[in-house]
Amino acid sequence: MSRIRESIKRDERQPLYLQIQEHFKQMILSGELEVNSKFPTEKQLMEQFKVSRMTVSNALTQLAKDGWIYRIPGRGSFVSSEYGGNSDKNLDNDSKNHPSASGKQTTESGRPSSTRKMIGLVLPFLEDFFAIRLIRGIQTALEDTGYYLSIVLSHNNQEREKEAIQELIHNGAAGLIIFPIDAETYNEEILILKMNKFPFVLVDRFLPGFETHCVCSDNMVSAQLAVNHLWELGHRDIAICSDISLGTMTVDERIRGYMEALKQKGSMINPALIVTDFQVNDTNLIEKHPLYLFMKNRTATAYITLNMKLGLFMAGLVKHLGMKVPNDLSLITYDNPYSELTDDRTFTHIDQHEQEIGSKSVELLLQQLDNKEKMNEPIKWIVKSALVEGESTGRLAAKV
Repeated sequence: MSRIRESIKRDERQPLYLQIQEHFKQMILSGELEVNSKFPTEKQLMEQFKVSRMTVSNALTQLAKDGWIYRIPGRGSFVSSEYGGNSDKNLDNDSKNHPSASGKQTTESGRPSSTRKMIGLVLPFLEDFFAIRLIRGIQTALEDTGYYLSIVLSHNNQEREKEAIQELIHNGAAGLIIFPIDAETYNEEILILKMNKFPFVLVDRFLPGFETHCVCSDNMVSAQLAVNHLWELGHRDIAICSDISLGTMTVDERIRGYMEALKQKGSMINPALIVTDFQVNDTNLIEKHPLYLFMKNRTATAYITLNMKLGLFMAGLVKHLGMKVPNDLSLITYDNPYSELTDDRTFTHIDQHEQEIGSKSVELLLQQLDNKEKMNEPIKWIVKSALVEGESTGRLAAKV
């Protein structure tokens, strides 16, 4: 411990997790830590170096990734033979169950166990067809790749998102696919992933001023598709609504696309038709909801909602008001609200092709895992969206 404390004093600019890594690399190279010897636990390392679990986890994850140590679920970490100074020593009886240098491992009965590696997926929620289709695309793309999928939900909470990322890495994830929470600022844990050059891909959105590998839909173009469709039907008072806070790049891009489409048509931008200051929730006081009052006053003749949950909520408000879609107003929602088991096409919607987003995020992540040294420059892949016409939009009725 004194050796690492001295190194900390010599270079306080170097992150602690890097110093811990270097400390143990030297011990392995010198033979001070023998091949297949048990590595200290996270708790022991936290106490030894007076650092957080995250710091220790980052250090161990990188050591395992670079081949200095290997991990056996439920048993701990062990010194690998790849760099060990005493690799020719006889193994004890317990080492018969350890992975070989090739990474394969055997069970106590001597049968080979699975060598498939984990890909972690962090999702805010699992409550709609968007998430289901995204997962389906990821799972299909992972078939026959040697990887399996592990899903952790963040419940759209930044602290839970951080814990989810740490948990997946702690459990041996080779790479991560992250659907970030709705927030104006990104999670610092994602910054740590980038600093550590840990393979990951963001889906559905990117982070401003922080370039990472990501797969997104064409948000500006899709919003323009929605405006153009409604404009062709004769609508001029077109509202765009979001219950997600401004500052989230997905929301900001769609609103910019909405405004750009109106500008191209020579229409003035009416700030009152950009409705974002509300929450969607179940309440008995539905008549007090801002959207209810907005729609009751016929402020707009058509609405674009930025997610499926909001679109369904607004359809309920229309019914509660005794109005009809599309006779009284037209409604377009983002995301396909239907499963493949139904032919119902009530809603005109923006189809973001979630399965393609999922499969392309796997493709981009596997490129990182296969070509770590060649994937330094962030890549952003855009999946084109499409407007699917349904029964919720109609031609604006002429005023009598």
